[in-house]
Amino acid sequence: MTHTSSVPRIIDTGGSTPDPVAAPEKKGLFKRLAEGLTRSTSSMTTGIATVFTKRKLDGATLEELEDLLIQADLGVETATRITDAVSDGRYDKEVDEAEVRHIVASEVAKVLTPVEGPILLDGTHKPHVILVVGVNGAGKTTTIGKLAKLIAATGKSVVLGAGDTFRAAAIDQLKIWGERIGAPVVSRPVGSDSAGLAFDAIAKAEELNADVVMIDTAGRLQNKSELMSELEKVVRVIKKRNPTAPHSVLLVLDATTGQNALNQVDVFTKVVGVTGLVMTKLDGTARGGILVAIAEKSGLPVHAIGVGEGEDDLQPFVAQNFARAIAGLDDAETSPIRNNA
Repeated sequence: MTHTSSVPRIIDTGGSTPDPVAAPEKKGLFKRLAEGLTRSTSSMTTGIATVFTKRKLDGATLEELEDLLIQADLGVETATRITDAVSDGRYDKEVDEAEVRHIVASEVAKVLTPVEGPILLDGTHKPHVILVVGVNGAGKTTTIGKLAKLIAATGKSVVLGAGDTFRAAAIDQLKIWGERIGAPVVSRPVGSDSAGLAFDAIAKAEELNADVVMIDTAGRLQNKSELMSELEKVVRVIKKRNPTAPHSVLLVLDATTGQNALNQVDVFTKVVGVTGLVMTKLDGTARGGILVAIAEKSGLPVHAIGVGEGEDDLQPFVAQNFARAIAGLDDAETSPIRNNA
């Protein structure tokens, strides 16, 4: 079933009708995605066209293609599979670059389809505690605001916890989002203990009988071990208040950091048990293929992607759409797209 909702899917698994969030289309989902991935698409398609211009397929051509795909940060495993698929039955023949782009899209979709998935809100937990982690600059606070707005739009009550207590701007930004969507924001003065803030946020959500509490966290990397110790403490304190929490741990990744994003997935998963990913700033890089490499290596669900600054530019992750967009292909209405709802 083709998924056309223009917003990330947030599904209540405790209700009888787990309907995805619906919102009016302002611009086609695929069109916004394709526009946001312009840099990655242009780099990929230009490179493929250059490699396959009036040449028969030989070892040198395949090596150039593999190098191009690795440079696009697709990952060695995916790059190898694509070159193998291109060479299958085509060796020493002229290959059309459009055919290569279709193969790229097909192989990328195979990697991404298993990780396409909505954010699941477990109705048996009240509040459902969502901890949002990531390094500074990845877009954590903005992502929290956008997702909270979508959750509120489903009729659920949300409390926000300004747990990035080291940045006044992050606290202020979350307060603005709270005012905008009518969600209480729990905050403390700059420099306060972030674990204590998380505890307070859950307590407030319990007091208000809120459905969901979303907690921001610090992301300073000046001292990685210090940051990770702090996050471990946040999780420990959350569990003191609610032994089953956090119920979701979302890692927000900045696509422009490329291979560094792979390392972040490893580190944050080991420390706080990441349950799902949101990748932002895909419009700001020519190496959007990093999402493919991360999916291949981690297998973690990808809930949403950001392809611009606007609220509508945080969209659901749809594997087939992403694969076709990054390969420079048009939307295919007849392509089956797995809907995890």
